Amino acid sequence: MVQNIFNARIYEADSPFYEGPLVSLMVPTIDGMYGIQARHRNLVIAVVPGIMKYRLPDKDELFTASVSEGMVRIEDGDVLMLVNTAERPEEIDAERAKARAEEAREIMLQKRSLQEYYSAEATLRRAMVRLRASRDQSLN
Repeated sequence: MVQNIFNARIYEADSPFYEGPLVSLMVPTIDGMYGIQARHRNLVIAVVPGIMKYRLPDKDELFTASVSEGMVRIEDGDVLMLVNTAERPEEIDAERAKARAEEAREIMLQKRSLQEYYSAEATLRRAMVRLRASRDQSLN
């Protein structure tokens, strides 16, 4: 079976996450999941914290990773994704993520500044995504 592939570079803030060919890439956006395949039109997309899914050539399974905010640029068949963090499910410390979620919930319940509230809300969202990614891994 011939697969249409494209070149992808996925980088987190301090290191490359993946560089190489992909069959498909699905990224979380404010409007939901956005899918990318070979010969996609040129575009820039904002990424929100969530679960990224990708398929490697000659593989039937869909791989996942927890990603934080960032962006994707598609240009002339090449995809560049820049995110603050990207973690494979097996790399996630679920207990640490639970603790961060609880800390964030506590901060949100306290009457603090709007900036602290929004920061805690972002921390809570990221922790919940990480927990969902780690649970999804344990189901496989």
